[in-house]
Formats: sequence, structure tokens, C-alpha cells
Amino acid sequence: MQTGSFTTSDGATLNYLSDGTGTPVVMIPGWSQTAAQFSAQIDGLKDSYHCIAIDMRGHGDSANVEYGYKIYRLALDVHEFLVAHDLHEVTLMGHSMGCSIIWSYWDMFGADRTSQLVLIDQSPMLTGNPAWSEEETQQYGVVFTSEAVHNLVNGLYSDTSDQVVAGLIGGMFTAQAPDEMKQYVLERNQKIPGKLAADLLYNHCHQDWRDLIPRINIPTLIVSGRVSFIPWQSQQWIHEQIAESQVVYFEEDEGGQHFMFIENPTKFNQTVRDFLQTL
Repeated sequence: MQTGSFTTSDGATLNYLSDGTGTPVVMIPGWSQTAAQFSAQIDGLKDSYHCIAIDMRGHGDSANVEYGYKIYRLALDVHEFLVAHDLHEVTLMGHSMGCSIIWSYWDMFGADRTSQLVLIDQSPMLTGNPAWSEEETQQYGVVFTSEAVHNLVNGLYSDTSDQVVAGLIGGMFTAQAPDEMKQYVLERNQKIPGKLAADLLYNHCHQDWRDLIPRINIPTLIVSGRVSFIPWQSQQWIHEQIAESQVVYFEEDEGGQHFMFIENPTKFNQTVRDFLQTL
């Protein structure tokens, strides 16, 4: 696996991992997560695809710049990366907030340089409206109230930010996930300073993608965990909005929580391979 760096138009240096040859699959981690967490996907798909995983600004081994922690700027970073490396017919694969980055990319650039999407377990709208019905709350994937978002952000600004992150990550695995797996993910997540993570989380939690998702018109794979903290009903809603989409659910005994691609890389990689080979 090779490492490289790329500097964005506003001066942020991003780290990335790559391996393999063929059609590019560009992997975008979630909030406070890192490119290294896609290692099993790079290893599992590099025989057929040019696999690239990017550390977003401030994440992983990328530089901790003090600006640009907004979804649209991260999407612009991805587009600038694709242009700089002359990548075309790309499969964009995003986990969690990585899906929001893809949706923002689509809003600004449409299908430019992309040919298909893989969306892993992200809500169309994380923060709920108290006026919504229970059905709407599930369909839109609500997991936070406005008060809860502010409490999280304030906690990340405090001296106890590591404990706040630990509390969040601990609830994103199934009961059978080994402690060392959870510890590995936690250590990766804690690479980003709490203040930067807080700024990004606040922006991320206030994005509403419900009007954009139905405008996606390229083949899309949606991957969901049946017992994920992201309601699986929201992933079904996304599937119903995108005409050229497939949805695959990981059951609880298959590692079907938020990090199913880490808990069960064998099924996950085969799911992605099957999707790409049918195109």
C-alpha cells in the first residue's frame, strides 16, 4: 500500500493511501475517521480496482489546518483531488459523513468524473424536527435533537473531548465486536483535535439532503446495518429515492452496525465487488 499527499487550493495537505490498478474506487471516511480504516477494503479490492482512501483535512495523517471544516469544503477537496490525479469513471465510496461529502459533491459537480456511488450508513437528515412523526423520523434517519448536538459540540470543545468521542464510538459496534477492534477505531478517531471535530460535527448535523438524494441518477449501492444507530428505514428511503440503486442489509450476526465494513469485511467487499461487476 502506497501513501501520498495532495495540497488543496486553500493550502490544506491531505494524506491518502492507494493500491491496485484498474477503475478507481475512491473511499471517503466518516466524521473524525481515517483512510486507514479502509485497509481491508483496499486489500480486498486491489486485485481488480485502483483503490484510494483519503484522510480529510485534519483527519488521520492529514494536516491539522484551522479552517475549512464544512461539508461543502470537504467535497471540494475531493473534486480537486480527482482533477489533480486525472481520475475518471470513479466509484465514490463514502461511510457515514463520507456520504454527506458525496451528496455535497453531487450538488456542486453532478456526475463529473464519477460513474457510480457506494453509500454506507448515513442519514438524509441527522437532526430532527420535533414536528415530524415517528415514521418521518425513521425515514430521515434522525439520531439527534438540536439540544443533543449542542451538548456533543460543547463536550468536544472541553477537556473531556476524548471521553465524548469514546462514548460515541462505543455505541457503533455489535456486541460481538472485539475490544481491540473498537480500540483501534477509537484511536484513529482521536487523531483529529476536539475543536476541529466539533466545528465539523456541528456543520454535518445541520445538513438536509432530502431534496438532493432523488436527483442522483447513476448506479448506487446503499449499505446498511440492521441494528445500526442510523435507522435502517432511512437507508430503505434512500433506496426508494434513487432509481438506479441497490440496498444491502447486514444483520446483527453479520456485524450489522455502523462499522459493518470493519466488522465483516468479507461480506462487505464481496457486496461491493458484486455491485461493480454488474455494471
